[in-house]
Amino acid sequence: MQDHSSERVAFHTLFDTPIGVCGLVWNGRGIVGVHLPEDDASRTRSRIEKRFPESSEASPPPGIQAIIDDVVALLNGEPRDLSHVPLDMEGVPELHRRVYEVALSIPPGRLLTYGEVGSRIGVGNARLIGQALGKNPFPIIVPCHRVVAAGGKLGGFSANGGGQTKLRLLAIEDARRDDSPTLFDLIS
Repeated sequence: MQDHSSERVAFHTLFDTPIGVCGLVWNGRGIVGVHLPEDDASRTRSRIEKRFPESSEASPPPGIQAIIDDVVALLNGEPRDLSHVPLDMEGVPELHRRVYEVALSIPPGRLLTYGEVGSRIGVGNARLIGQALGKNPFPIIVPCHRVVAAGGKLGGFSANGGGQTKLRLLAIEDARRDDSPTLFDLIS
């Protein structure tokens, strides 16, 4: 039997983005978690160390650095597809995995409702979808911010800053439901 314990050794790093200092946790199988900014870098580090006490702070290897570069570019408003990023979903419930797979399919600048996500996986309860997204360990990479409530309502967001952070992420991506012009397009 092969020893897979080295695949589970976790590392973390902090990195600057346009929305603040984010954190990334990885192991030999992929990304274990992403942490959006707290009020300052020391609080972000503290939250990561509390959530992932087995991880050690380290410089990211080239493959992880490439993922960080893509996240930073996305947060700078450059469209980036992060659906290729390997995620370690060990311990993630099956329903949540299915919700995250749908969220990963939403391109930058587009939105789905909780109900639409549920419909794609055969779950009629939008609340269950919202709960799964609220526990997303991979925000930005699994773009839970691109899922909104019906009727144009924002819905929840569990990261520091709540709905304001979600709005900021959507504004960076110039997110919209479809290609129809917005009021701002019509007056420019």
